[in-house]
Amino acid sequence: MAQRIAAEQPGDYYIARRYFKPDFKFWGYVRRPGEPWSKSQLVMLNEKQKLAPDREALKFGSDNNYEYKLYGRFTGDKVYEPASNRVYPEFLVTRFEVISTNPPPIFQSQLSGKADAAQTRYVIEKPEEGF
Repeated sequence: MAQRIAAEQPGDYYIARRYFKPDFKFWGYVRRPGEPWSKSQLVMLNEKQKLAPDREALKFGSDNNYEYKLYGRFTGDKVYEPASNRVYPEFLVTRFEVISTNPPPIFQSQLSGKADAAQTRYVIEKPEEGF
């Protein structure tokens, strides 16, 4: 994973991992190219300029765990997400490019292979150091 991240070209874009949880409204994790996933931020997506791919296709959550090249910017605003009772940064998206539909794991539960959907339904995972 470290070699893959180190090979990312610097630029005016972000790397994003879709993180779909049916009961939550956040979109996924976003980081700068070259940064580890442990420095990523879970974001609320502002879709005023571009709809998220799953919403555009009317297949909500169908892109869970997809990795994207994401264009846009952090607005500086914070958005309240009621299911988690937390506030997340807002990201205004202008374009998506799929990097992978089956990227390497970034969560410990993905490595163990023991992630039970019912057991983790309300757990909000964070990429750990080393990813």
